[in-house]
Amino acid sequence: MADAACDDRPLVFEDLVRWFEAGAKPKADWRVGAEHEKFVFRLGSHDTVPYEPNGIKALLDGLTRYGWKPVYEGENVIALERGLANVSLEPGGQFELSGAPLETIHDICEETGGHLQEVKVVADELGLGFLGLGHAPTWTREQVPLMPKGRYKIMRQYMPRVGGLGLDMMFRTCTVQANLDFGSEADMVEKFRVSLALQPIATALFAYSPFVEGKPTGYVSSRAHVWTDTDADRTGMLDFVFRDGFGFEAYARYALDVPMYFVKRDGKYIDVAGRSFRDFMEGKLPELPGVRPTIKDWADHTTTIFPEVRLKQYLEMRGADSGPWSRLCALPALWMGLLYDSAALSAAWDLCKDWDIADHERLRGDVTRVGLKATVAGRTVQDVARDVLQIAAEGLKRRNRLSGGLVDESGYLTELFEIAASGVTPAERLLELYNGPWAGDASKVFEAFAY
Repeated sequence: MADAACDDRPLVFEDLVRWFEAGAKPKADWRVGAEHEKFVFRLGSHDTVPYEPNGIKALLDGLTRYGWKPVYEGENVIALERGLANVSLEPGGQFELSGAPLETIHDICEETGGHLQEVKVVADELGLGFLGLGHAPTWTREQVPLMPKGRYKIMRQYMPRVGGLGLDMMFRTCTVQANLDFGSEADMVEKFRVSLALQPIATALFAYSPFVEGKPTGYVSSRAHVWTDTDADRTGMLDFVFRDGFGFEAYARYALDVPMYFVKRDGKYIDVAGRSFRDFMEGKLPELPGVRPTIKDWADHTTTIFPEVRLKQYLEMRGADSGPWSRLCALPALWMGLLYDSAALSAAWDLCKDWDIADHERLRGDVTRVGLKATVAGRTVQDVARDVLQIAAEGLKRRNRLSGGLVDESGYLTELFEIAASGVTPAERLLELYNGPWAGDASKVFEAFAY
């Protein structure tokens, strides 16, 4: 990989594979990076917020008082950096914290809480609020502004060609994610299979998007439903992950065949949407004749792939709706408990190792509609979720990472245990309010659950 990055030798397939391999770390160096997105809205009116005036740019500028450094694209501030953490913009102005790689869930929760305090101070000055939900509850597509970022313009033009709901994914959804390390190719394979199989369980536990344009949709996770009709070439449950022989090479072949979005040169995005990275490696892109990719182009390309679990130089858990403060810490706790303890990882695999490809695909769709009431291999998702949470809690207890109060990390799963015990998703709690005290007014969610 190093040779291809620093000389003029054209990239070959082995370079792409080695880029994934370079992510392997010894267990002592494993960290978790937590990410969450939230909708920004005008206090009082609940309207969407443009880049400017008095909008997203002002919010970014205001955060620089806390030591965040602006990142520009042209003349526009499109992100902030502080140490290994960054704040970035999603296509419709969703505000995202991509946290630093941290050792414990205690650290992650402290980082998340600090971020939410900072943005609240600045947002209050601007008359803005934040809402953690999987799908915008009331806004139409047309009401959501486009942020001034080159890759989003390219995606906006391409999405309608490959799916019916890709623009909704871009402009009207928010998620909470966790990024976890692996120690070797074999360790990556085991973690990928477990987390991909169990991703629908997380979707059910975190389901929190029952409304679109002010009305119930029939889905407890409208966000997860959107992903089923976004772009089949780059989304889904990746059945090849469960086949014999899966490893870095198999994922690299898959990624190589996912159509491209863009190439970035001199700070500008060049639209190559639908083109082949294989052709790029041969210098055959019509938009860039004779130009061949660098390893940075490959790294960029991997960020345009959106399966339920994504491999880069770590594994990304992508199945959960965004939500309230408390569940932002629960998501990384769940996956750390399952994947960073060997006994927990083995027990989790025992839960799902006999599920077949049809089970995975059916379960992914069913949990978007009925959440914990879905079934797989003769069991309800509620029952499976209880087992998953118990395994994760035991994994966290064995880690024995204590906070100042001598409390281990398993406490961050408390709310998820309550959800699993009740069999009622957070989305169904919102529907109870909608059908009861809110009297059919979904906009009440802005007042009741804003950060």
